Amino acid sequence: MARTAVTGGYRDGETPDRSETEDYPLSAVPGSVRQGFWPISLVLLGFTFFSATMWGGAEIGVAFRFWPDLALIILCGSTILAAYVTGLGYVGYRSGLSTALSARFAFGDAGSRWSDALLGLTQIGWYAWGTATIAIILVRLLNLGAGWEIPLIFVFGLGFCLTAYIGCRGLAALSKVAVPAMLLLIAISGAVALRSADGIDGLLMTGSAGTLTVAEALTIVVGTFVAGGTQVANWTRFAGSARTAVGSTLLAFFFGNGLMVAAGAVGAAVYGLSDIVEVLAVQGLLSAGVLMLFLNIWTTQDNTIYNFSVAGCHFFRTERRRLVTFAGAAAGTGLALLGMYDWLIPYMVMMGVFIPPLGGVIMADFFVRYRGRYPALEEAALPRFNLPGLAAYAAGSLAALAVPGIPPVNGIVAAFLAYACLARLPAHINRSNRSRETRQMGQVSGGSFRAQR
Repeated sequence: MARTAVTGGYRDGETPDRSETEDYPLSAVPGSVRQGFWPISLVLLGFTFFSATMWGGAEIGVAFRFWPDLALIILCGSTILAAYVTGLGYVGYRSGLSTALSARFAFGDAGSRWSDALLGLTQIGWYAWGTATIAIILVRLLNLGAGWEIPLIFVFGLGFCLTAYIGCRGLAALSKVAVPAMLLLIAISGAVALRSADGIDGLLMTGSAGTLTVAEALTIVVGTFVAGGTQVANWTRFAGSARTAVGSTLLAFFFGNGLMVAAGAVGAAVYGLSDIVEVLAVQGLLSAGVLMLFLNIWTTQDNTIYNFSVAGCHFFRTERRRLVTFAGAAAGTGLALLGMYDWLIPYMVMMGVFIPPLGGVIMADFFVRYRGRYPALEEAALPRFNLPGLAAYAAGSLAALAVPGIPPVNGIVAAFLAYACLARLPAHINRSNRSRETRQMGQVSGGSFRAQR
């Protein structure tokens, strides 16, 4: 198989200095810009605080008694999701690479463009759905005329990308304000809901088992953020320590995502409503509901389009992440105008099948083939298409489609095991050159980072 030397991918007029202002889309994040626990955690919490997750919680909230059935389902589903995402988060921290750049090792220089396209298009779909959602709900909550929907889609579709356009600094600045505010509003709404349900005892009696199987319910909990979680390395590559990367990921995808599922379940059980925004309105807190809607959607939208920009930069091998961000927001806005709001269910099913195997292959490639340490990206000799990685991805997707159980979990496990069996440690990587390549990558050595350049 022909092999090609992989370079940083700079085009004419682009210099390595652009990497810092564009959030290092084609290179490893150096140790000098790594961040601590709370900046990363707040960004990830803002990402997982999302209306679609609450809608998934509502679906299982009316199907199971709150205790112990529903509580155990949320606990187990959140544990599965967090374990998967944490593994990918550690890969991002350890390597300093985005998910797209890790995919170049797993699928090959040209083969990784397949994962770029898949990850990028799914994020555009989510961006379109979120843009349409806020416009439609805001029109309904404020009793505006139907003619307001299209103008609002334009305003929110282009406005929500501004913090992502700035980069991780913009995401972090918004999350510092939005996450505490949303936690406060959820706590207030939960207290009112408990009072409406005549306390804990009344809440525990809600739900009726039988409308969903446990496997279906777990699929909903895991599937709510398995696609976004696959790209968690886009943020944990900025983590300053393993504890920061692992802890922030667990906090967001175990606690944050689980809290959203539980909030949706409680709202459905007590009020027959799936979204906390509508619940707040019913509780007489319309202004708080509008604020919650705005923060809830924005903190996820900017992370979503940021993911698209990272995948898009890698696909086109360009450092111009801000330009790609704006182009993606424009495409998502157009898709929202075409009716993305009505396509959520088939869209989520598709993502639960085709996205998780990507993460399974990336983790197997990093932990099994490269033994937890990539060579320097600028000097690595990678095939155009890494056939074992592509074959393992196909096996994972087939398992997600055909094997009984939880489709996302089936896809992850099958892809990981298939690649672990197929992969071979590259002959050019040996003890003597691994330490040299590690220094150039700025990876961890003795508990500290070394800058890439």
